[in-house]
Amino acid sequence: MLTYILRRIIQTLVVIILLSYVIFTIMALMPGDPVELMISSNPKITPEDVIRLREFYGLDQPAWKRYGNWVSTLAQGDLGYSRTYRVPVTDLLGPRLWNTFVLSMAAMVFSLVVAIPLGIMSALKPGGKLDSFLNFFSFAGISIPSFWLGIMLIIIFAVKLGWFPAGGTQTIGLEGASIWARIFDSTYFLVLPVLSLSIQGIGRFVRFTRSAMMEALRNDFIRTAKAKGLPRSAVLWKHAFRNALIPLITVVALSISSVFSGAILTETVFSYQGVGKLVFDSIIANDFNVAMVSFVISISMVLIMNLVADILYGFADPRISYS
Repeated sequence: MLTYILRRIIQTLVVIILLSYVIFTIMALMPGDPVELMISSNPKITPEDVIRLREFYGLDQPAWKRYGNWVSTLAQGDLGYSRTYRVPVTDLLGPRLWNTFVLSMAAMVFSLVVAIPLGIMSALKPGGKLDSFLNFFSFAGISIPSFWLGIMLIIIFAVKLGWFPAGGTQTIGLEGASIWARIFDSTYFLVLPVLSLSIQGIGRFVRFTRSAMMEALRNDFIRTAKAKGLPRSAVLWKHAFRNALIPLITVVALSISSVFSGAILTETVFSYQGVGKLVFDSIIANDFNVAMVSFVISISMVLIMNLVADILYGFADPRISYS
């Protein structure tokens, strides 16, 4: 097991390095000169100043050498400076990462709270009207693109009905309010993004919970438990649901990375101040340091979550051997 974990950690690090180099090269080849963007508002800049700025930012060097310099500074804890926001990238990323984490985890928890009971209800009476409706709902939820759903939610609940804000993270001017007022306000802004991000997860988890529960209910030990006269709730929760949790844990762990990836697009639709919105804005503004660090952190989190899911599955299911 330890050998497998070490091998997977090494594989994850190699993939992160390779992907970071590919993204770095693509960013370096993107149209638009960062120095020209910086000096466009300053007519007093001379050609000599442009040359010095290009040397200062290393733009006169080949991409592979610039990548080596970037990795070297990154290893020292220096994430660079944002040319657009004029603050260190470290100060910029902290609040954005927290917002993305809150959005992703809220969507994941909401998906599970809704989907698991619905999946169990569907498994108890397969082929019934409720089962047919939940199957239709699940397939529809999995098929609907989250960005399209987000736009529809904005049109209906923000523009037409005015129940929720169309975008943003919190009400402007509320910084001096009490902690509970700010939590309520942030939750209010989270409602539509969480709904948009969680619909696909609900559909997916309903399907997996239904399948896992139906398989567990067909086992011999369930018939034995019923024959012993155990209460229906004990048979359902203590025996059937416990066994259904093993495959469900894996699906949930692997889905965390997809929820985080989906949050990037959802944040852009709702102008939610997270990492996804930051990546989009930094690419548009050609803010190289912000875009690179945001990309690498996002990719690293997805790969690390997949690694943790693999390891947890080995502990959750004793039938799995990593020898």
